[in-house]
Amino acid sequence: MRVVVISDTHTFEDRISIPDGDVLIHAGDFTIEGAVAEVSRFCAWLHKQPHRHKIVVAGNHDWLFEKSPKQARAFIENVPSAYYLQDSAIKIQGVTFYGAPWQPSFCNWAFNVDRGEPIKHYWDRIPSCDVLITHGPPWGILDYVKLGQPHLGCEELIKAVGRVRPRFHVFGHIHGGYGQWRINGTRFINASICDEAYNPVNPAIVFEV
Repeated sequence: MRVVVISDTHTFEDRISIPDGDVLIHAGDFTIEGAVAEVSRFCAWLHKQPHRHKIVVAGNHDWLFEKSPKQARAFIENVPSAYYLQDSAIKIQGVTFYGAPWQPSFCNWAFNVDRGEPIKHYWDRIPSCDVLITHGPPWGILDYVKLGQPHLGCEELIKAVGRVRPRFHVFGHIHGGYGQWRINGTRFINASICDEAYNPVNPAIVFEV
């Protein structure tokens, strides 16, 4: 199964090249303000993509999914073979994908949860899965704006990853952390398309599972 992953496109989907594949994953922040019009445009774009399956997780900019979840999910559900994951999983051809939008609190954005026990509550829900999709990164892995600067990922999430041991962990959120890293049998992928200046300069990442 060929999986294509992107994140943090911030309404610039039409300006990036999307490779062919069986599954297209967007790990959140497809909008800027989370407005209805932005979500509608994103779903129109998603509908045009040829991938047989499409998986979406919301990000901190995607306010509609927190404020009006029924309305927001309806947009995704109207796209054929598209699935919105929020503390939920889907199995495709024997491969289990689990998605969650939460990140440690920062500037009162959507899906923000305080560090420590409050956010651990959500990560404790993660079951055994092959591909874990979260909007934010785990602590210490592809979670810095620039090399040498403080880590911004979630301490409780890296613990959960150690417990679950997914084959792949896909995320975004921290644009400067774009890239891949393999450790302890898990391939970590920060798929942020936009850089820190919100320019859509990074290519989609592809893997086989």
